[in-house]
Amino acid sequence: MTLHLKRIGIETSGENIAFLSARCPDYSPESFHSLYRVRISGGGREIMCTLNIVESNGMMGDDCLGLTSGAFATLGLPEGTPVTLQLAPPPKSLDSVRRKISGAALDAGEIGEIVADIASHRYSKMEISAFLVACAAFMTTDEVLSLTRAMAGVGTTLTWDAPQVMDKHCIGGIPGNRTSMIVVPIVAAHGLPIPKTSSRAITSPAGTADTMEVLANVDVDIDRMKQVVGETNGCLVWGGRVNLSPADDIMITVERPLGIDTPEQMVASILSKKLSAGSTHLLIDMPVGPSAKVRSESQAARLRKLFEYIGTSLGLVIDIIVTDGSQPVGRGIGPALEARDVMAVLRNEEGAPPDLRERALTLAGRVLEFDPALRGGDGIVAARKLLENGEALAAMNRIIAAQGPAPQSIDIGRLVHEVTAPAAGEVSAIDCYRVARIARLAGAPTSKGAGIDLMKKTGDSVKRGEPLYRIHAALETDLTFATEMATQDHGFRID
Repeated sequence: MTLHLKRIGIETSGENIAFLSARCPDYSPESFHSLYRVRISGGGREIMCTLNIVESNGMMGDDCLGLTSGAFATLGLPEGTPVTLQLAPPPKSLDSVRRKISGAALDAGEIGEIVADIASHRYSKMEISAFLVACAAFMTTDEVLSLTRAMAGVGTTLTWDAPQVMDKHCIGGIPGNRTSMIVVPIVAAHGLPIPKTSSRAITSPAGTADTMEVLANVDVDIDRMKQVVGETNGCLVWGGRVNLSPADDIMITVERPLGIDTPEQMVASILSKKLSAGSTHLLIDMPVGPSAKVRSESQAARLRKLFEYIGTSLGLVIDIIVTDGSQPVGRGIGPALEARDVMAVLRNEEGAPPDLRERALTLAGRVLEFDPALRGGDGIVAARKLLENGEALAAMNRIIAAQGPAPQSIDIGRLVHEVTAPAAGEVSAIDCYRVARIARLAGAPTSKGAGIDLMKKTGDSVKRGEPLYRIHAALETDLTFATEMATQDHGFRID
């Protein structure tokens, strides 16, 4: 009994979904209920999916099996290909998940089986949620180490013909903190390889990949990525294309809606990606502030020790720097606005955001300190020289040219609303989380020209009616949503 494959143009954030007609002549709906896990086979390939039953006859034919966009691309077969359908037996590793729910500590073998099954889409989102919530309750350091190794062990592992491979990562939570796009060209200009794979935004107004895509193509495969690094010493590409730690990508789609972001899972997520990327030396930027991910020095100290233990156990040379997370970095929040700030810094423009410039130089200097040819303390001096003499800009231009042109030309959102100060005084605090939410409501990062342009920062004096920031949007509805949220609470505290 065969069905004919059909692509259904629905994006489901990494979850593989299949659709079967309720009137299918060969497969009884009584045997295949909605939300069952099924195995779809055809053309020498197979995929695991969650099944949905379609009652309307307008979506597809009764003899068709529909797959969402991501599932269809993963299976890699043309429309119309004959496929078969069968119920998928529950993964044996679910027994280990039940043990974890009961409070047991899992060994490396059990965690490895769970991760392999998640990467193979054998788990439903409900089952992934059960595992993540159980891990959020408690994890030993040995479990974190096993989880990191297991996540790095599935998917692609990159290798590089270099004794030292640099990398830099920020744990996130601070809008506008687009330092990687300045650090990478500085390090590349110095002559150290720094193949930077970055994520797209999930809950923030922009990820590094979203912002770099304003300037260049980021959707490159492994061979092209290696070619770019060989030509320029660096790259800034989307990690999803090169399939690094795919189990982590799947788990993130469940963690974020649930609000799960424990130190243990954060460390496993970040370091598994770096291990898969072939990095040998890693700098971690850890912003600390009242509305950042890490909100106190004690939390930072605990997270730092966990990073150091797991990183060292994996053979990484790791350095952690605690930075100011009390307010957004730079002026722009949103891909096009952040790309504008980055290029202003690299071009040494007079109006370039000084906080973004100095933070990027500090981080780049720490990465350059990994170079044994530099004396201690010389890193930031070398970084500043490479920026000021234009070599960093030249390196960035080479990277952009090697990765290829951006998919489309992006302009900053033409619809504008200025949020003004309700009273005179001094800006004493900015809520990073609040302004990031407003920028997202304005359309960022989906609309790359949308976001927020900051006019004032902490410590600045303001007059009544003076603009605090400008909201940019491409659609009237987005501007309305963002403006309404800013009216309720603009995120600035003025004393």
